[in-house]
Amino acid sequence: MVSFKSSKHSEQECQHRNFMRSTEQSLLSNEGEWNNFENQRLCLAAGACSYLAKPPVNEPREPEQFLMQAPQGNPLLLSHTLQELLSKDSVQVELIPEKKGLFLKHVEYEVSSKRFKCSVYRRYNDFVVFHEMLLQKFPYRMVPALPPKRMLGADREFIESRRRALKRFINLVARHPPFSEDVLLKLFLSFSGSDVQNKLRELVQGVGDEFMTCRLATQAKDFLPADIQAQFAASRELIRNIYNSFYKLRDRAERIASRAIDNASDLLIFGKELSALGSDTTPLPSWAALNNSTWGTLKQALKGLSVEFALLADKAVQQGKQEENDVVEKLNLFLDLLQSYKDLCERHEKGVLHKHQRALHKYSMMKKQMMSATVQNKEPESVEQLESRIVEQENAILTMELRNYFSLYCLHQETQLIHIYLPLTSHILGAFVNSQIQGHKEMSKVWNELKPKLSCLFVGPSNMPTPPLSPPEGNFFSN
Repeated sequence: MVSFKSSKHSEQECQHRNFMRSTEQSLLSNEGEWNNFENQRLCLAAGACSYLAKPPVNEPREPEQFLMQAPQGNPLLLSHTLQELLSKDSVQVELIPEKKGLFLKHVEYEVSSKRFKCSVYRRYNDFVVFHEMLLQKFPYRMVPALPPKRMLGADREFIESRRRALKRFINLVARHPPFSEDVLLKLFLSFSGSDVQNKLRELVQGVGDEFMTCRLATQAKDFLPADIQAQFAASRELIRNIYNSFYKLRDRAERIASRAIDNASDLLIFGKELSALGSDTTPLPSWAALNNSTWGTLKQALKGLSVEFALLADKAVQQGKQEENDVVEKLNLFLDLLQSYKDLCERHEKGVLHKHQRALHKYSMMKKQMMSATVQNKEPESVEQLESRIVEQENAILTMELRNYFSLYCLHQETQLIHIYLPLTSHILGAFVNSQIQGHKEMSKVWNELKPKLSCLFVGPSNMPTPPLSPPEGNFFSN
């Protein structure tokens, strides 16, 4: 029989022992079988509980330099403000015009970090590896998604859209509290060598994920509120509703910005048509010769209006571009963050919870086999091997439970992070209002400067200027 070391059990460990016992008892329908199996169960439970004091044997122990230090105070609560997060770093992602590559051309980006005071060159695949390593090291955190990769036929619009998305991604990562202090980010933003992808993989290889490196991982349950599951469900529903509303806001903001740019195009064409009308050299027929001087004066005035309409078009374009950058992009940034929260919730449910359920199912099957082997008096070696497998499975279940609590711990913090970003709404609304005020103000100035230049268009019978018709008088369609 295999011997196991006993250890002092915490309240959590004893609760787990009671859970194990109730699970086993439900598997044994015969009271006599339960009594015969009780002594073996106590040994196995003692061995499993001693596992809580150290990492699982199948997961590597991290060197001291890789372990994250425990924060002071209540580690569950985040004390950051939005301004503090935004000031962590500002990363620019600009497209490099030249395409490199002998056969397959690819797009390269210049990534400039204000925090690290350096610029590096990155390809899309570099971002992909960086994203994979973040997910591997921080599976219980909000890792923003990358824009899709388009192999062939990437037009200018797609490339610009992807550049914007990559910029949002790297700024969200650079301002995320755990990510911003991790060596992965520093390497990605400052390493200028050609093998950045291998360097990123080397940093993660053999280190383990955040559960293995965080000193508070095994104590996560102690910091969680008693109603964490109810809070998680309520927060998830709230954030889902916020996402749906912001998605609609972004859609309307895009349409407003697009209309401003379309308006600019219409104004430019309108001015060009007026100029073309004023430049028409077709001779007047003899019966219209009496009004020759009037039409000539009108044509001369129309020819010069294209400059003002071009200026109006330029102002409209500026307003549309400003709303794209200051309103639509900020909405997209917040939507990316909200989507990463939704993805995290799915990883929590389909990842650690699903693995926990599978581990429990496997454990119950092993217990049935153990019960059968004990009743049938099988060979001691075979029983001993089964006992060893059961202990390993109990260890796996305990690990899954600890990971589940740590996942909820991280979810609680990520939910707080979403709420820290919520005041971004006022920044977005302020940018939208300012853009509208500034745009209308500048266009109104051009319109007012244009009005006096139209005086020569209104001439009377004696070639004397007359004021333009007022709206009531000029409404030719009134009844």
